[in-house]
Parts: sequence; C-alpha cells; structure tokens
Amino acid sequence: MMQLFRSMRQDWFSNLRGDTLAGVVVALALIPEAIAFSIIAGVDPKVGLYASFCIAVVTAFVGGRPGMISAATGAMALLMVTLVKTHGLQYLLAATLLTGVLQILAGSFRLGSLMRFVSRSVVIGFVNALAILIFLAQLPELTHVGWQVYALVAAGLGLIYLFPYVTKVIPSPLICIVALTAFTLFFGVDVRTVGDMGALPDSLPVFLLPDLPLNFATLAIIFPYAVTMAVVGLLESMMTATIIDDLTDSPSNKNRECVGQGVANIFAGFLGGMAGCAMIGQSVINIKSGGRGRLSTLLAGIFLLLMVVFLGEWVARIPMAALVAVMIMVSIGTFSWESIRNLRKNPKTSSIVMASTVIVVVATHNLALGVLVGVLLSALFFAYKIGRILYVGSALSEDGLTRHYTVVGQVFFTSAESFIAFFDLKEAVEKVQIDVSRAHFWDITAVGALDKVILKFRREGTEVEIIGLNKASETMVDRFAVHDKPDAVERLMGH
Repeated sequence: MMQLFRSMRQDWFSNLRGDTLAGVVVALALIPEAIAFSIIAGVDPKVGLYASFCIAVVTAFVGGRPGMISAATGAMALLMVTLVKTHGLQYLLAATLLTGVLQILAGSFRLGSLMRFVSRSVVIGFVNALAILIFLAQLPELTHVGWQVYALVAAGLGLIYLFPYVTKVIPSPLICIVALTAFTLFFGVDVRTVGDMGALPDSLPVFLLPDLPLNFATLAIIFPYAVTMAVVGLLESMMTATIIDDLTDSPSNKNRECVGQGVANIFAGFLGGMAGCAMIGQSVINIKSGGRGRLSTLLAGIFLLLMVVFLGEWVARIPMAALVAVMIMVSIGTFSWESIRNLRKNPKTSSIVMASTVIVVVATHNLALGVLVGVLLSALFFAYKIGRILYVGSALSEDGLTRHYTVVGQVFFTSAESFIAFFDLKEAVEKVQIDVSRAHFWDITAVGALDKVILKFRREGTEVEIIGLNKASETMVDRFAVHDKPDAVERLMGH
C-alpha cells in the first residue's frame, strides 16, 4: 500500500510547478495542431479539439508513460479521410470506438512487448523522420507571407533559446507565445492567427452514441479503418514512449499504454472526437518545458478545453508565427544530430536501416510503413550476420576410417546451404561422427539440411552418428527429420 502511495505521489505531485507550466505550453501548442488535423480528416475543428482534450485527460490516468502527450494526430487523421468523405462523421465516431476496443485487446494480449524487436537504428530513424515532418508541416506558414512573419518567427526562436540564460523558472516556449501575442496585439501587426485556422468550439463536449445502424454492414465498413488506426496509433505511441523513456531516463509500461490508448479512444468516440495517439512533438515540448508526471498530461487536456471554450477570443489571437517557432524548436531538438556524425562510425547495416526508415516515412508520411521497412531490414541483416557465424571443423581418425566433424554456430534458413557445403559427402570413410554440441538447429530448413547430409552419406555406404544435440534441437529433429524414417533416402534423393 505504501509503495502504491509513493508511486502515485511520484507520478502526480513530485513536480507541481514544472508540470503545471508545461501543461499550459502543451495546451497552446495542441490547439492549432488539433484544428489542422481536423481539417485534414475533413471534419469540424471541434472534433479534433474534443479528441485532444479527452485523450490527454484519459491517458493521464490510465496510460503507461507519465509525461507523454496523446491527442489527435496527423498520422491518424490521414487514415480517416476516405471514411469521412464516403460515409460521414458518424461512421468515423464508430470506427474510433472500435479502434479503442482493438487497442485494449492488443494491450491485454501484451503486444506492447513486441517493441523489443524494434532496433535502436529504427528508433533513431523514426525520430529523425518525425523531426523532418514536424519542420515540413511548418512550411505552409512560412511561404507566401510577409516579412513580419519571418521576423516574428526569428524573434520567437531567439526568446526560446536565449531566455533560459535569464531564468528557467518559466518555460521559454510559454514566454515566446505570450510575448509575440502581446507584441502583435499592441502594435496591430497583421499576421495569420490561430483563429484563422477555424472556428473554436464555444461549448463543452457531451456524451453521445454514433447515429448509425448497429449491424454487420456497418462493421464491414468501419473494421478495416479501425484495424489500420489501431495499428498505426499503437505503433506511434510505443515509439514515442520509447523516445520519452530515453529523454527522462525512466521506464514505461508498454502494455498498459496500449490499453490506455484504447480506453482514451473509446472516450473520445463517445464525446464526439476522432481517434488519436501519442504525439512526439508535443511530448518533447512537455519534457523540455519541465513536464515529467501525469499531472502535466492532465493539465494539458484541461487547459486546452478551458482555453478554447472560455478563452477562445484570446486564444484565437495567438499568432501562428509563435507556434511555428515552438514547433521548429521541437524539430531541432527532436532530430538526432549525433546520428549524422555516426553514419561513418556505425556499422553500414545500422546506417542503412536508419536512413531507410527516414526516407520511407518522409516520402510516404506513413509512420507504420517506415517502421515496418526498418524492422524488416534489421531482421534481414541480423539473419545474414548470424548465418555467417557458422564453422564446421573436421579431423580424420588415425586409422583413416572415421571422420569427426565439429559444428559450431547457428543453423537456420540462411546458413543451411553453408552447413551442407562443409561436408565432404564423397569421402571414402566407414563412419562419420557429427558433433553438434556447440550448435543449434532453429527451423525445418536446418533440419532438412541435416537430413540431406546424413542421407547422402548413407547413400555412399557411410555410417553416420550424431552426438551432442541440445534438447531444443533434438525436439526439432525428432519432430521434423526424415533420416530415421523408412524409405527416407529414396524420398529425399528422388529414387
């Protein structure tokens, strides 16, 4: 009980000032993003804003990563476009509910543990790609605009990077937003503001059920979208959690995060919001602004709703240049500049995996596809490397009648051909002894290679003895090998 109390105190109340101020900064940064993602998905801005409020608040309580920010995201919005255009908002809300259910199931089956198969190179590539995408997302606010916008962005970046030398009590991104807003209002500078992106809601969200028929036809429509959103949402959330783990040097519960994301999306669907997931940009803003605990995530969601509903008139006047400056800071801080310096130092395969992940994500704007490519390349390179770590030594007995082979390494589909090539299958000896005590047979391809060696020796009239099989390899051989079964030679050799 005491341990639970200490854990709750650490997660919620160990960093009151930092979490509170960070929550304000994140809430301000979430507003234009939520509106923009709503526009991408083809829905009213309040759908994204309600979703961001709801998902942030719920994950603060049930998520597995304190200090991480989850809300409506661009990656999820892109997946909804076709569904909204074809069937409308109600089907999107139903798909959001189903997405939450699928994510809860994923967490219950402990699929979050699959993150251990994602290599460090893929994570770095993912981070760098997101940093590039965050920067590219700011370009529309920096093209075909007056010099005032560039001056404001430059001033904002100056405040963000120089103000910490004065004091770190107040997060410099918050100073940037407040100072630039006050400047544009006082001097009447005519630049694009948050209010220009779309109307802010003027009421609190209410509970509602999707207004559509509950039948298999509806399920057939929403299920493919829900599966895709569940996978992409969890993937982005797990990757973001891993990044925040590194930034804060603290662990997170990936399976709990899967469940938390699912619960949050279910709440979002019932409150008229779209599906969302963890946000790397806002999470980094939170950490760099001093946020560490669950309180920062909760307050980000609460402040977001209070600002747009009760202070919407003032929030609408925030210049987009201020938020662009904050997001540029995020992209610069997120990008792993060390990875560029290490391109020549790291193994070529690691650099290829990292670069491939970046290229695919940036080219397709599909985070899941980029990570999938990175994971597949990592697996192929790993299999190739392990396949080369195989050695078969041999020694002939003094009487010249017995050849003793010693197998060292891993035998599986990439090393099976090499395994066979080590043996002199035509040698005129009476007996062959194969010692595999320092080897492991992983799959049916490896067992097939062993079969082929044994049966070819037997066809030449040579007796074969296998010694030293470990239990796991012995189980594979007993189950799948054919060299001890009747007529095995004929079946394998085609006679």
